[in-house]
Amino acid sequence: MPRPKTRIQLKNSETILEAALDVFSAQGFRGATLDQIAEVAGLSKPNLLYYFPSKEAIHQALLTRLLDTWLDPLREMDANGDPVTEVMAYMRRKLELSRDYPRESRLFAIEILQGAPRMRAAIEGDLTALVAEKARVLTTWMDQGRIARLDPVHLVFSIWALTQHYADFDVQVRAVLGEGHDPYAEAGQFLETLYARLLAH
Repeated sequence: MPRPKTRIQLKNSETILEAALDVFSAQGFRGATLDQIAEVAGLSKPNLLYYFPSKEAIHQALLTRLLDTWLDPLREMDANGDPVTEVMAYMRRKLELSRDYPRESRLFAIEILQGAPRMRAAIEGDLTALVAEKARVLTTWMDQGRIARLDPVHLVFSIWALTQHYADFDVQVRAVLGEGHDPYAEAGQFLETLYARLLAH
């Protein structure tokens, strides 16, 4: 049984993961190097390798943590709640995730664009199963006449696309809007109006 990490070991591991998140979200897996991660972390490369044996191990640790963060907002959709309220709350949670975790959003996007070589099993497993479960909840609400009939999976896809855009294309969004705008507040108001009309039966 492995010995528990000391406080210093935990701190250094977290420092490395934070630095790696900066590097991977900017460079992608292929463009990132251990030297870059060590420099951002303020550690020597041998010290970094004491905590993580390879670039792949660091990247995998980030992706594992990221997938849980990404799935949690959808997990919270309550089958016993009001359908419109639940969909709106999910959209809001996803928008807040983009606002609060832009580096993680870009890391996820880069991994998908590269064919998800390090996340395919998780995407085809936990993510797909969760979307199928919530699609059944949405279909039940549609069958009950509580929201308009839409393709439930594409409804989820649309929420992903319309919320994660603000993190993945932050520079473009802010350039187009100009100064004096709060992209996330404005997006939230727009998306609530959009989904209220889309879900109305």
